[in-house]
Amino acid sequence: MNHTHELQLPALEIRQGPNRTFYSFAVDGKLLPTFATVSRIRRNGDNLLAGYQRPEVLSHISEIRTYIESHEPLMPNAIVLAFDSRVRFVAQPGAPTNYSRWGTLIIPVDQTTEQDKPGLIVDGQQRSAAIRDSQVASFPICATAFITNDDREQREQFILVNSTKPLPKGLIYELLPSTEMKLPSLLQRRRFPAQLLFRLNSDESSPLHGKIRTPTTPSGVIQDNSMLKMLENSLSDGVLYRFRDPISGETDSEAMLSVLRSFWAAISAVFPKAWGLPPTRSRLMHGAGIISMGFLMDAIAERHRDAGVPRQDSFREDLVPLQEVCRWTEGYWDFGPGVKRKWNEIQNTPKDIQLLANYLMVQYKSLVWNRPTP
Repeated sequence: MNHTHELQLPALEIRQGPNRTFYSFAVDGKLLPTFATVSRIRRNGDNLLAGYQRPEVLSHISEIRTYIESHEPLMPNAIVLAFDSRVRFVAQPGAPTNYSRWGTLIIPVDQTTEQDKPGLIVDGQQRSAAIRDSQVASFPICATAFITNDDREQREQFILVNSTKPLPKGLIYELLPSTEMKLPSLLQRRRFPAQLLFRLNSDESSPLHGKIRTPTTPSGVIQDNSMLKMLENSLSDGVLYRFRDPISGETDSEAMLSVLRSFWAAISAVFPKAWGLPPTRSRLMHGAGIISMGFLMDAIAERHRDAGVPRQDSFREDLVPLQEVCRWTEGYWDFGPGVKRKWNEIQNTPKDIQLLANYLMVQYKSLVWNRPTP
């Protein structure tokens, strides 16, 4: 049985530039669940990104609900919605301005399944949940909406709306590879490293498959931000930089991924007891270890530069001599006269990362650098 009917709301259509239109209107917040839902971030059967929202934060929702149930609450900030093309705007007769006109927003209300609802909440998930659960008869709110059938545009707007608010960085980073629009400079720089990270984490041929912790891979043991920093360092002035055209900006991502797979496969073979453990049990999988080993990857590639990009066996041969001087899971790091640190005292701070990276580089130069290359 079809339970669909239409909700008609007075709205203001606003045009921004030649191709952008959005709508501003008021609606009873209690009605939001009848036509809008939340798209939580996940991977589908083809490992493609679907959705974009964070899970509800119950403590925050409870605080908002308490406020809504208080005496004379005020919530002036608008909830942002993305509607599909089933929602339509009918303009009223009259003289519009150059950029706006009044009319009626017509929203089909389906009371059957979440998938049938025409709206997705881009910003305001917790506010809408608090209104839904509050013990009040109604609570009118402001809403801003745009209409699109493009999931990518919905994710892009979610990033832009939330990039200046407290939001799990991992959620933003996981969304970046599926966006194409111009982003704030920090996010723009991280888009390509995020693409590499996704491939390393999702390709079954990768030694890092499923080992990087992201919102859709919560069982991973390596923090996504640590892996991003390692990739950014190498893209800036390491071995990965070789595969970027400085003039056109084009990148050979497959060549980069080949190097990364070879190096981390060699790491897993040379340090098997430290591989794949949580960072509390292995500093190899810790942020300091990941970033420091990235510098070592660049150094090994530089030593083999005349022979081309090192293969997995070349990486492995250069890493084996370091087995005796690394203390990933037990013992003490010997950083020099009077400087000893227990294996798990290394922290993910710039000072400790530099200390560990310098130590590994000194040991590599001493034990391996002057040996003849194949």
